[in-house]
Formats: sequence, structure tokens, C-alpha cells
Amino acid sequence: MEEYYKDLFEIKRIINFGPVKTLAFKRLQLLEARYNLHTLLNSERELVAQKAVPHRDFYNVRKVDTHIHHSACMNQKHLLRFIKSRLRNSPGEIVIFRDGRFMTLSEVFRSLNLTGYDLSVDTLDMHASNTFHRFDRFNLKYNPAGQSRLREIFLKTDNLIAGKYLAEITKEVISDLHASKYQLVEWRVSIYGRKRSEWDKLGRWIYVNKLTSPHVRWMVQIPRLYFLYKKLGEVDNFQQMLDYIFLPLFEVTRDPSSNLPLHYFLETMVGFDCVDDESKAEPFRAERGKKLPKPHEWTHEANPPYDYWCYYLYANIAALNEFRRQKGLNIFSFRPHSGEAGDPEHLAAAYLTANGINHGITLRKSVALQYLYYLTQIGIAMSPLSNNRLFLAYHRNPFPIYHARGLNVSLSTDDPVMLHYTKDALLEEYSVAVQVWKLTSTDMCEIARNSVLQSGFEHKFKEHYLGPKYTLPGSRGNDIRMTNVPDIRVDYRHETLQGELAFVSPPLLPITRG
Repeated sequence: MEEYYKDLFEIKRIINFGPVKTLAFKRLQLLEARYNLHTLLNSERELVAQKAVPHRDFYNVRKVDTHIHHSACMNQKHLLRFIKSRLRNSPGEIVIFRDGRFMTLSEVFRSLNLTGYDLSVDTLDMHASNTFHRFDRFNLKYNPAGQSRLREIFLKTDNLIAGKYLAEITKEVISDLHASKYQLVEWRVSIYGRKRSEWDKLGRWIYVNKLTSPHVRWMVQIPRLYFLYKKLGEVDNFQQMLDYIFLPLFEVTRDPSSNLPLHYFLETMVGFDCVDDESKAEPFRAERGKKLPKPHEWTHEANPPYDYWCYYLYANIAALNEFRRQKGLNIFSFRPHSGEAGDPEHLAAAYLTANGINHGITLRKSVALQYLYYLTQIGIAMSPLSNNRLFLAYHRNPFPIYHARGLNVSLSTDDPVMLHYTKDALLEEYSVAVQVWKLTSTDMCEIARNSVLQSGFEHKFKEHYLGPKYTLPGSRGNDIRMTNVPDIRVDYRHETLQGELAFVSPPLLPITRG
């Protein structure tokens, strides 16, 4: 950890050094100007190249929703239809234990003074409104009709009915994905670190309900809620929380037969996420010359700082990956929420630890960090419609600037049930971006290609989606018949990046022999 904080402080010093900020600003401006010149000179040629490709267009290139939370993966109309159908077909099913007794579905709705006829999208009231800079209000929108008991019944995996209803609606969404054929998702499900049994329950839920699909990969998100579990007495220190999160994974990696449902789930899981409201103040912060407690010594009721979470999640994932690699098993990426709000320096911690990030809109406040993210091509899954409801108005979103400068960006939906109106949330995200920012067909296909490259889908799938040579640099790795991205665009991106890397690399001085 000492080495990590030493590097983190050094990066913070560099990115806040005046001459570095000036240089990064000028290089980013130059990249943007070059892109504008490229589109001015080559947009017609790119369009001609796309027209020459048979069959392929934006609608039938693969695109991955690289950031979407599973319990919000359906739109409101779909959820409303599902709730009404269960209320109509299974009113007598016992679904919850509340107020000292077991309650059937119809009794739950009677206790809320609701009937199936009363229910509407407006009654559900899950669409994000009046949530700007109010993450607390946004989270409350996960409760249908403002009722936590309805969320527990319909949108939780660990409840009295063992997540039966959520599994059923998940299968319906998977069926829609199969029908669309060209859309894929990486759904986030939560592991909280409150109990050791969480992984076992989640693995069994996926396994028993057969929730696997060629269109779906799973990611596990860790909410940064240590302070809450400590206050409730569920954990004694931060190390205990880390043990609950990672020890079951080391055990099932050592002996897959000890928990086959969890082993099979891990084969469809591609990474870890870390989530919470970044705009919250951090009572403890790392400073030069001041050491933070080790996890087993962290007994405060306050949360550890963001960079502390990043390091210990990264370190445990790295150790787990090495163990799984030795066993010939799949490994996991670390792609946390970073740069959605709060301190832009959160992105420095993510830069040192993450394979990719979600949001990244505060990169616009740090030109030096933005330039670093460009040089390393760290994937950024952006959700402009989500940002528009929470932290940044749509027209101010830096997505089109990041894209022009050549950062590795993709579009994602985040929470369709709260943000989107149509059945096809990802296409809705693309269509709004196209209209507002006047993106071209080449832009859309390039962003879709980025989403596949950023995703955790296995190598054989990416070969099928992008072409067998997709790992090669430049146009050698591009198959326009699969991606619909013209070689002109791919070569431009590659040559520009190589030019910037050459610019920042120290020149090789000739060796003089005395």
C-alpha cells in the first residue's frame, strides 16, 4: 500500500503542475483540431467505404451495454406489465414476511391501497425526476410506487421467494436480447460484504434459474457502504468486509466442486465494479507522511476514502486472478464507477488500479488526467442520459469532446427503468446522442466497436463480433465487414495515438563509447 500511495501522490503532483497542465491542454486541443480536419477531409470517403459493405449497417453491428445495473435493466412499461400479470395470475402466492406475518401478493397490494387497475407508469413513479445533485432521491426511485416492500418482492434476488419474480422478468429481458440479436449486456449485481453467504445465494439464484445467455455477461458491484454495516454491527472492521467479499471466491477457485453453482456463475462473470455517491465528503483522506490504518485496524464508523477502496479491491482481484490463472480459469477486470461527481482526483486512483471506468465526466476538469487516459486508452463507459438526471446537463456532457480527441469511450444505459422510455434502451441512448451531437454513421459504429473491445466478452466471441484479427493494431485489426468502421477512421486513430506516444516518450540517445 505504501508504494501505491507513493505513486498516487506523485501522479497528483504531476497532474497539478502548471507546465504539465499547459502541455496537456495544448495536446488535447491539437487532437480535437486534427479530428475536425480529418472529418472535413475524409467524411465522404468514410461514407463511401461503408456503402460498399454488403448487409452491414449500424443496426446489425454488435454493441455492448457496458454499464447497466441488473435490477433496473427493464423499462417501466415492461415492469408494470409484469407486476400486473403476477397480481392477476398469482394473487395468493406468499411473497413476504412483514409486520410479524406472512403476506400474499394480493394482501401486500391491499395494505398499500392499490389494485391492478390502479397501477400505471405514473403510479410506479420510478422515472428519475427532481434528482439533480440528489443521489439519495435517485436511489429511492428503485422502489416501485415508493414502497420498499415492492422492491424486495420484484427486484431482489435474496427474498422469501428466492428471487423468483426477478428471475422471471430477467428471462423476458434475455428473450428480448435474443430477438434483437446484435445487442449484448454486462449486468451488474450486488455483493455487499455483509455476510459470507452472499456469494452462495447469488450463485444459486443464477444457476437454479438458468440465467445464462450468449448475450449476457455478469459483473459484481461492491457498494461502498462499510460505514452502514459497521454502524449496524454486521462487520467489526474493513478486513472482515473484504473477507466476506473475496474468501468464498478463493475457496471455490481452489475446489470448484465445493460450490458448483458459484463456480458456474463465475464462468459467466467478467469483472468487478465499485459503486456509491462520489460527491459525499470523505472524513479520512490519505496525505503525505500520514499512514491510513490497515484494513484489520480500520474500526472507524466512517467510510475509508475512495482511493483506499480502489487499492484493496484491486489488490484482492489481482491475487484472485493470479490464482485462477494458475488453475486455468477465467479472470476478472476491475471497472469501478469513477469521475461521476466529487473530487476529480478519484480518477487518479482509478488510473492506477482500473481496467476501465464508468462515467468519467469529471475528467473534463483535469486536462492532465484526461491526456493520461487518452495515452493509455483506458475504457470509459459513459451514460449521458443518466448524467443529465443527476450531475450534468446533457448539452454540457463531455462525451463528444472525448470522442473527438480519441479517448476510448462507449455509450451505456446505466438504469433503463429510471431513465429510458422505449423498449430498446441502448438504441435510445445512441439515437439521442446522434441527434444532439450530430454524430455520423462512422461515429456510431466506432463507438459500438469500442464497446465490444471494452467489454469482458471472451476472445472467441470478440473474434466473431469484430473479426479474427481484432487484436492487431490499426486497420490490420479491423474487418469492416463485421464492424462497419472504415479503415480510414481506424488508421487515423492508430496513427494519431502512436504520434502522441512518440511525443511523450523520451528520445533514445545514441550511445557514446569512450
